[in-house]
Amino acid sequence: MFATSERVRETTEGKTDTMSDSMRAGAIWERVGRRLRAELGEDVFSSWFKSIEIDLAEHDAVRLSVPTRFLKSWIDHHYKDRIITRWSEEAERPVTIDVVVRTAASARTVTRAKPVDEAARPASPAANPQRAHDGHHLSAAQNTLGGSPLDPRLTFETFVQGRSNTLARAAALQVAQSRPTDAVLFNPLYIHAGVGLGKTHLLQAVAGTAQAGGRRVLYLTAEKFTFGFVAALKNQTAIAFKEALRNIDLLIIDDLQFLQGKQTQAEFCHTLNALIDAGRQIVVAGDRPPSDLENLDERVRSRLAGGLTVEIGALDENLRFDILKQKLAHARAQHPGFDVPAAVMTYVAKNVTQNGRDLDGAFNRLIATNRLTNQPVTVEMAERSIRDLVRIAEPKRVKIEDIQKIVAQHYNVSRSDILSSRRTATVVRPRQIAMYLAKTMTLRSLPEIGRRFGGRDHTTVLHAVRKIEGLVGQDPALSEEVEALKRRLND
Repeated sequence: MFATSERVRETTEGKTDTMSDSMRAGAIWERVGRRLRAELGEDVFSSWFKSIEIDLAEHDAVRLSVPTRFLKSWIDHHYKDRIITRWSEEAERPVTIDVVVRTAASARTVTRAKPVDEAARPASPAANPQRAHDGHHLSAAQNTLGGSPLDPRLTFETFVQGRSNTLARAAALQVAQSRPTDAVLFNPLYIHAGVGLGKTHLLQAVAGTAQAGGRRVLYLTAEKFTFGFVAALKNQTAIAFKEALRNIDLLIIDDLQFLQGKQTQAEFCHTLNALIDAGRQIVVAGDRPPSDLENLDERVRSRLAGGLTVEIGALDENLRFDILKQKLAHARAQHPGFDVPAAVMTYVAKNVTQNGRDLDGAFNRLIATNRLTNQPVTVEMAERSIRDLVRIAEPKRVKIEDIQKIVAQHYNVSRSDILSSRRTATVVRPRQIAMYLAKTMTLRSLPEIGRRFGGRDHTTVLHAVRKIEGLVGQDPALSEEVEALKRRLND
């Protein structure tokens, strides 16, 4: 009888210790997650760490679980040591960590702490398939692909409209507000723009609005699509992957320029064809028009070009000022008494010209400097705080695509000739001049220029640049030709 009571007491204490360990582990995992997000960036963190959960935490041994064998393999080979190091630092003692693949049964029976991404991020429709739709196929799509999380702040209401983005916003809103029974007007809708100009904001606004209207929506980055497809192949669930994608109402793909792999692009093309033929809506975003995505399969580019392609242009000064006004309104709600004089707003809007992310950074620095040092927000303080974000007398932004087109026109060759592997003199010289101009007139690196010139190696670009530099110094006629091309590109 005594032994039985002792066993009961030990069991009860063991449960209490386990609960305590789980609570401590959950808190540590949240701190580790914040550090990993800061170190690796939001995109990497969302791709590889969002679905990690704590299966077991006992003393100095931790077991983490992931949904697929591919994800376990990737984390084991690329991030496990980093997780162990960060966890040991936060726990202030060495720990051992094992990563396992969770099953449906274990998911029902094991009580786990929240995944770190869920603990740090407000719940969103995309992260909750049941809230988005109760259908089997949408759940399958979410489980197979792990739909990218939505930021509830990115809505049409918070998207600041200006001359450069009016058409893109109108087209996106039309798609988002359509009902499942409405005829599809713009399919696919392709939105392209440079970094930080609002592509992702619009796509997430479309996803959130459409989900609220009862449509089955799947929002994915191109990286997530690739990851889901590769995982499906490894797990031999490719058929379920295909069926899941083909049974949604609205597919949204962000950052298409990162879609890699011949087999993955072929599957993406099949998905586009199947959804479009079935009258389902597709929205895609990239950093360039479809015709300029040289590494993308020609069939995919053709399919995308057959819909509505809309560009979001650079932010003009008025739009930048309106964005800052919106940020100030949000900051006042969080920091009562905080204010930015109109002169400072005008200074920032006039001088921080690259993109919306630079505006975010500039405004955050004003808040931080004011709050941490008690300095008043003045033009002088702004000049000191954001000097590295200011582009003084910034020249016109020249695109590699524009260089290729103008050089091709000047030398009476086609742009496809310049990107091809042809080695005739009539093509080689224009190609070298175009590479030289790309290096001297843009901020692109040699590897990036090589990639944009048909996937060439950076040494090829370097050879072309040095070749033209030498010829320009020796041949006055060629020097004048190059200067004429520069003037055309800067006009």
